[in-house]
Amino acid sequence: MNHSYYMHIYPNPYYGFIPLGNYNHTLDPTYWHTLHSTNYSNSFFPDVIQPILKDHGGHPFVVNIHQAARQNNTFRDAIWTGNHLQVTLMSIDVGDDIGLEIHHDVDQFLRIEEGQGFVQMGKTKNHLNFEKYVGDDSAIMIPAGTWHNLTNIGNVPLKLYSIYGPPNHPFGTIHKTKADAED
Repeated sequence: MNHSYYMHIYPNPYYGFIPLGNYNHTLDPTYWHTLHSTNYSNSFFPDVIQPILKDHGGHPFVVNIHQAARQNNTFRDAIWTGNHLQVTLMSIDVGDDIGLEIHHDVDQFLRIEEGQGFVQMGKTKNHLNFEKYVGDDSAIMIPAGTWHNLTNIGNVPLKLYSIYGPPNHPFGTIHKTKADAED
């Protein structure tokens, strides 16, 4: 074991070992192996092995967004709400959708982490002339004032995260189901 390597890093359950200081970790071949192969038991990091999905807004926060989005089973869960930005995780059931909506003063970014969907957008509710099929790794940009909907057309829940600028939901928003979000 190269101890000088481990003196410049600290363990992180989401990304393996994270470098500290000026050490150029990207040139060390063991870094990339450790980064992608580390699998800690819950006893090693009992408080942080699973993301604690609550709204961490107003405080510095780091999360493996890919892992958090794929593990999320709620329709919408705000994990960070700041003054100018909000990040939510979403899980859309098979055959369901977000629901046709518009955010007049909010730009929105969606990133699909797992599943397949069909996105529609347009300037009016009855004229959604922008249509695209989306899947893993798709990024969707929705300008403020645009009607939009995202439908799960796959055979597994559609896992994604959404970034709103400025925030669109109250701090700490959790909608376990789409029905909860519509109330």
